Amino acid sequence: MNQVEEGTSALEAYRNEKFPIEQFLKRVYNFFSDHPELNDGPLPIVHSIKYRLKSEEHLTEKINRKRGKYPKIDGDNVFDIITDIIGVRILHLYQAQFPKIHQEILHQIDEKEWHFFEPPKAYTWDPESKAFYKDLDIECEVKDSFYTSIHYIVEPRENSPIKCEIQVRTLFEEIWGEIDHFLNYPEKNQSIACREQLRVLAKLSSTGTRLADSIFLSHDEFEKSRF
Repeated sequence: MNQVEEGTSALEAYRNEKFPIEQFLKRVYNFFSDHPELNDGPLPIVHSIKYRLKSEEHLTEKINRKRGKYPKIDGDNVFDIITDIIGVRILHLYQAQFPKIHQEILHQIDEKEWHFFEPPKAYTWDPESKAFYKDLDIECEVKDSFYTSIHYIVEPRENSPIKCEIQVRTLFEEIWGEIDHFLNYPEKNQSIACREQLRVLAKLSSTGTRLADSIFLSHDEFEKSRF
């Protein structure tokens, strides 16, 4: 089977599974959008949610980019290699809100509503954040681009072909991510100055997140001292 035939086979597998893929995407999205403990109160833990389903065009583009690492991508392995065909992104205001989100994802796993295809992973360059995630038993990886986010790959059941990538990040990290994605993906920006400015913005985003944590901590301590 040549690469054209492999690509055709991968797209055919995608089309055959598209309906259950869409249904699982709705399940994951609805879990976060409807969860009372994540959405109640004047300042909900979940600020906003984004979601998407890769089109056939974008799936083909990603398959072509992956061929350097995986020479053979066809209908038999496409779902194990391209694990972000569907994705949900959870945005929150500050880092101290994250453990509750993580806890509820783990609860879904414990209740066998979802299954981890691979262990959760935090992408961060910040040593303090790295220690924070390690305390939660989340594997950390540093990317040269300063990319920052926590990724979960979940399935509706073990060995399912259907997988959903859940990304969790703060709003500050989202700002950086959106700018970096536009300028630096899928091909790296050739401007050295631009890449360096993106690194500076990543550090500012991390500082903003940390400052937000400090602000809310100060607020809580002040409110407690009043009584």
